[in-house]
Amino acid sequence: MNDTIDKELEKLREKRLQKLMEDTGERRSSKGGVGGYPGEPVPITDTNFKEFVARYPLVVVDCWAPWCAPCRMLAPIFEELAKDYKGRIVFGKLNVDENPRAAMFYQTMGIPTMLVFKHGGLVDRIVGALPRPMIEQKLVRHLNTGELGMSEEG
Repeated sequence: MNDTIDKELEKLREKRLQKLMEDTGERRSSKGGVGGYPGEPVPITDTNFKEFVARYPLVVVDCWAPWCAPCRMLAPIFEELAKDYKGRIVFGKLNVDENPRAAMFYQTMGIPTMLVFKHGGLVDRIVGALPRPMIEQKLVRHLNTGELGMSEEG
């Protein structure tokens, strides 16, 4: 019985998230946004995780939990980064308490952990509530590499 309810809730959550992602993309595109890139962190789940990270060239996923104080400290920075890098980086938030499979698959041992994906593949991991300049330094490195098929060495 509980398993059936859980599956139904997951389906509802997935439909709602998909609608939110579609609405966000349509609204941003009609206002001149870049390719439907959201300007705020998008909630993601175990169910849509792989699809989400494969959808955009560069994705950063914040693995967090509501009870985690460092995660709550990082949240405003993450939101600012999503706004500032709109059109270049997409940011997602994965609540690891509600979605443990993706966190386990990527061996997330502590939170907050930010997983950086490029073209659907994990390329970096940022662990801890670091200051914005340190996070940005790592993200900018990923923006500046591989766009023309070049390695970091040039």
